[in-house]
This record gives sequence, C-alpha cells and structure tokens, in this order.
Amino acid sequence: MLPLVALALVVGGLARFAGQPHVATQLWTTGTAVVLAALLIDVGISLRKKEFGLDLIAALAMGGAIIFGEYLAGIIVALMFTSGQFLENFAQNRAGREMTALLGKVPNSAARYECGRIQDVALSAIVPGDRILVRRGEVVPVDGIVAGNAAVLDESALTGEALPIRRKSGQAVMSGSTNAGDAFDMQATSAAAGSTYAGVIRLVKAAQENKAPMVRLAARFGMVFLALTLAIAISAWAFTGDATRALAVIVVATPCPLILAVPVAIVSGISRCAKKGILVKDGGALEALAAARTALLDKTGTLTDGRARLIEIKARGDLDALEVLRLAASLDQSSPHVVAQALVTAARERGLLLDTPSDVREAPGSGLTGRVGGHDVLAGGWNFASARLQDSDFREEIQSWIRRDGTVAVIVAIDGALAGAILLADQIRPEAGYVLRHLRDAGIARIVLATGDRADLAEEVAAFVGVDEVISEMKPEGKTIAVQKEQARSRPVLMIGDGVNDAPALAAADVGIAMGARGAAASSEAADVVILVDRLDRLVDAIHVARRSRRIALQSVYAGMALSMAGMVAAALGHLTPVEGALFQEAIDVVVIMNALRALGPPLSLGTASARLSNEDLLQLEAEHAALADVVDDIRITADRIQRLPREQTKDELEKLDRELRERLLPHEKQDEKVYARLRRHSAAPDVLAGMSRTHMEIQRQIHNLSDVCKAFAGEVPTDTQLYEVQRLLHGLEAITRLHFAQEEEIYRSLEAG
Repeated sequence: MLPLVALALVVGGLARFAGQPHVATQLWTTGTAVVLAALLIDVGISLRKKEFGLDLIAALAMGGAIIFGEYLAGIIVALMFTSGQFLENFAQNRAGREMTALLGKVPNSAARYECGRIQDVALSAIVPGDRILVRRGEVVPVDGIVAGNAAVLDESALTGEALPIRRKSGQAVMSGSTNAGDAFDMQATSAAAGSTYAGVIRLVKAAQENKAPMVRLAARFGMVFLALTLAIAISAWAFTGDATRALAVIVVATPCPLILAVPVAIVSGISRCAKKGILVKDGGALEALAAARTALLDKTGTLTDGRARLIEIKARGDLDALEVLRLAASLDQSSPHVVAQALVTAARERGLLLDTPSDVREAPGSGLTGRVGGHDVLAGGWNFASARLQDSDFREEIQSWIRRDGTVAVIVAIDGALAGAILLADQIRPEAGYVLRHLRDAGIARIVLATGDRADLAEEVAAFVGVDEVISEMKPEGKTIAVQKEQARSRPVLMIGDGVNDAPALAAADVGIAMGARGAAASSEAADVVILVDRLDRLVDAIHVARRSRRIALQSVYAGMALSMAGMVAAALGHLTPVEGALFQEAIDVVVIMNALRALGPPLSLGTASARLSNEDLLQLEAEHAALADVVDDIRITADRIQRLPREQTKDELEKLDRELRERLLPHEKQDEKVYARLRRHSAAPDVLAGMSRTHMEIQRQIHNLSDVCKAFAGEVPTDTQLYEVQRLLHGLEAITRLHFAQEEEIYRSLEAG
C-alpha cells in the first residue's frame, strides 16, 4: 500500500495548491481509509489473541483524523505506518527469495525394478518390499536394506559422521543418505511418508508450530507508550473539552520512532550481515540474536570442517612419504569416493604433480589398483589391502599404527609391497577457538556441544575448544529436547548446525543458525539465519552486527519517544494542531531514521586506529601456510625415516631437510615479521605480537641447531644417541611450527577488516 498512499499524498497536495481542496480531501481520505481498513483487520486479529500494541495507536490517529476532518494529518500518519510495514516485508521477502525449498535434496522419484526392468516412479508409489536402484550421487529415497553389492553412503547430513559408511548386504540404510559409491540395489522397508527423512521434516514442522513467538523490541515499548498516549489524550479532552487537542496528542504520539526507526535499524543490520555472507531471514531473528545468552553447537560441519583431511603419513624407511602420497593420489583421481578425493586435494595442496593412472580397477568403497608412472599401485582400506600383501614386521607396525579413533586409513602398496599408510580425519576448524572466545565476550554465557557423533569423539573436540556441556550420540528429536531444556533455563537460545539431523533443533531454537555453504537444504530452510560462506567466525560477526543494530534502534526509540512526549504535552496544552503535530512527528522521524541508518555502516573508530587486515591479505597469508604444508610434513617424515634408513644416508636426509627449511620456511617467517611490524604501527598495544615474534626466534634457533647437528656429523656415521637427539629436535620443531601456524591464522582472522 505504500505506493498508493504516497501517490495520494503527492497528488492531493498538488490538487490543493491548484485550488482544488475537495479533490485533495477525497484523495487523502481515501488513502487513509484504505490503510485504516487493512489495519483494523490486523488489530482485530491481535485483539482476539489478546495482543495490544502499536497498531492501535496508528489506527486511533488515522480514524480520529478522518472523524475530525484532519485529512492531511491522517494521510501523513498512513504514510509513516505503511513505510514501516514495507521495510519489514522487504527484509522478509528478500530473505525468502534466497532460500532453497525444504525438499530440495529429496528426489521426487525412485528407480524401481518392475518385471525385470528399471522404471522411474513417483516417490509416493514406493511401498515396503519394492526393490530400488540407487545410482551414484543420488539421495536414498526411502528407508531400506542393502540388497546385493555393498553400499558406500555419506550419512553426514543425518548422523553428523563426516566419513563415508560402508553398508554390507542386509544392513539398513536411511533415507536422506547420499550414495558416495557405485550404484547399489536396496529393498524398501518403508513408504516415503514413514521414512527417516520424512520423520525429520515432521519434527521440523512440529517445532515451528510449537515455537513460542519472541516479543519484538517495538512491541515491548508499545504497550507503555499506548497507555501513556491515551492517558494524555483523554486528560486533554476532559480538562479542555476540545477533542481536537486529543487528536493532536494522538497524531504527535503516532509511534514513528517505533514504527520506522526500529525497522530501519534492523533492516540496516540485515543488510550489513548480507555483505558478510550472512542471510538473516527477518527482523525478529536479528533482535533475538542480539539478546541471546545460550548457544548449542553441532560438531560435524560446524565446529569441525566436515570433510576428511590428511593428518599424517607413515612410509617404509626406504621411501619418501610424499612420493607415497603422490602415487596414491594419482591413482585416486579415478575414483569419486570422498576419501579418494581428499587424498587428491591433499596432494595438490602440497604442490605434488600427479600422473595419469591406467588399468584402474575399483572395488567400490574398498580400494583401487592400477598403473601409475610405471608402478603397480594399490590404495584402499585395510581389509582390501591386507588380503593382497604378505606378512612382515612393517605390516604389523602399520596395522597397529592405523588404529586411531575418528580416523580413516588408506593403505598404499607399490609393486606388490606395502609402502605405507595415510591417515585422514575430520579436523576442527582453525577459527573454532577464536569463535568460542568471542561468543563469550559477546555475552553468550553458556555453550553446549550437541552432536550425533560418538561420545569419545565429542569429548575430544570439547576438550580442545572448551564448552560448558557435551551431549553426544543424539538423534534429531534429542537435539530438539536439548534446545527446549536450555530454553527453560535461559532465553533466547541459539542453535548452530548444518545437517538434516539439525533441522528440527534449528526450527525449535529462538534463533536457528545454519551453515549453508555445504549444509543440507533442510537445515537452511528451518533456520532463521544462514551463513552462506564456509566460515564459522561469521557467527561472531552476526552477533556483533545484531547487537549494534539493536543498540542503535534503542537510541532512536529513546530519543524519538522523548521528543514525542514533549510534542504530546505541547499538543495537550493547545500549542500544536493535528497537522502541526503530524509535521512535528515527521521532523522526529527524520532524526531517528538518520540515526538508525548508522547500522548500515561499520562502527566509528575513536582514538587510536585498530590494526586490520584486508580479506585479500588474509587469504594470501593462509595460502602461504597451505603452500608450506609439505615442509612441515617433511619435518615429521624425516624424524620417522631416520629410524629405518641406513646410517650412511641419515646425514643426506638431514641436510636435505635443512636446506628446505632455510630456503622455504625461514623466508616465510621473516616475511611474517614485516606483517607484524605493519600491524603494530596501527595497534593501540604495540607489543601485542611480541610473543609471536618470540616464536619466530625459537623456530630460527631450532633450525640453526639442526644445521649444527648436520655439521657435527662431519662425514661420520651418527650414533644412536645422536639420532635420538635429532629426533627430539625435529619433533619439537614440528610441534612449535604447527602451533605457530595455527596461532597466526587465528590472529589474522581476528584482525580481518569488517
């Protein structure tokens, strides 16, 4: 209605200046009446719900203006009211266009076997007992059991398990899982309506329907303001007998600081969030985000990266560990399996040149064999590899070495002999510690880790990041119950997650926040806030923006209501007519809206400028660390290899590592010192990075010690004692370098310019 009201006001004004007051009156009355009629319907609905608020004051002002012939005042009030409604609706509609449908990942059909042929049928036609083909990459349409060949499934969206799961013939599979291996047959055990995924959707709908509405910021002030306005208006009429004074009071009291300033500040905050890759669906979500005191976090894909990453390589003594990785990754280029792709990614991150494999044969979900660079190469799980390898001491060593919870091992054989093993795991996000510390600084008093993963894995993550409570091995309904328990303790409650299993809890929370970059469509649809980039630290940004927007909105409300109170008193004393009151209220609007628009920009920095890094600088620094990953790996690999190498080769290996450290690692650390110097020049605390510079000195000292050790051999064969000291030095250097890189990345992220 905003264009209609604006047009009526402008055209009516032109008609009045043209000497046609009756036309102006008709236009203004019509525009006001249309808005009033729609508003009265809303007021009636609110009154039936026993809700009283700002709409009632606006309705009284517009109705009184029509009754007492103050048509210009009425259309001005109508314009202010429709402007506020437009701002709220604009924010909601903009967010809605960005969202995917809840059933975006669920197939509409399934490939069913009928009379020996495969026929695509509607999902609703599937009944228990049907035999279904699930193709590579497809989502399992209904619950069932594997029939025939084994299935390799990505269940991360349902269970939070980051690594693929192998299901043998006869084992159950859940709808909503993704086929990460070759096509497989399954026998349906449920119809679509009774499947796991459909159950999650029902939980989401139930949570949304039972979710208690948050009391909006404007509504909390509205009740007090309404009572005060009516008291002053009635008193003015009662003591003077002049109904026009009462109307003037109501017109001046039209709560535009609440109707306009609050939505402007909130929508500005939503826009500010959008620039940072954070989609806030409506103003209520931003207000609740600003007031939140408790946060529940999912583990996989939220606190952790959600993908398998290389953590360690163990190679036979006569082999280079990175060459073992290169050959395995070259072979794995032929496989779509997520672990195979993780190996390929790890090799490319380390700058390894991959060969094109040939004669590749894959056992889906188990392993591959093929020719790479003139070698017969095998890469796969322990069961796949061990059946093809002879017994040896190194085989027993590898079998013991790969037994680590929360990891998956890839066994590599070259030309029929065991070459080594590669461990992968879902790693904690580098920014996780920074995020949790800043959540507490932002006022989040209680942080709970709620995950469907095993208790031991959850406790390991919790010990690293530090949370107040850990709840593990949870089903979707369990997370919803956990949210409700926290709401009974303290509100508002945030829930942060990314999988289908998180969707019901996201819907039930006062503010559901979905990691939308790689998360499930269901979680994005159920959430109130969606982080569109794969960065958990955007959560901190969202809270800071929300709190600043709320603070600016409150400033506008307090200033606007104070000015309105002054105007109401003046109107009650007869110093303002209704039209003058409307114009006075317009002046107040300009002031409070200009203040509210400050939420669009970053906070003003007063005093000493703070140190900041551009996003481009941050990405470059992180890329440099990624490029040095192979150097840090070499430190550990060399420490491991010198145990097995002939003593004559040990000196060559150490000298090779020493050159690598001096030519690649030390120049990087010196360049970092230049970054530190630049940051110190713009920091209120010039010595804030002194501890990091001290670590640079320690790294340099350790590398110098390694050079001294190499010189001390002087062509002699190192003794066992000397090798032990070298290993101690290398293990210490690796640990301090990895820790230093992690600290730098955390500091750099915290200094990223907003």
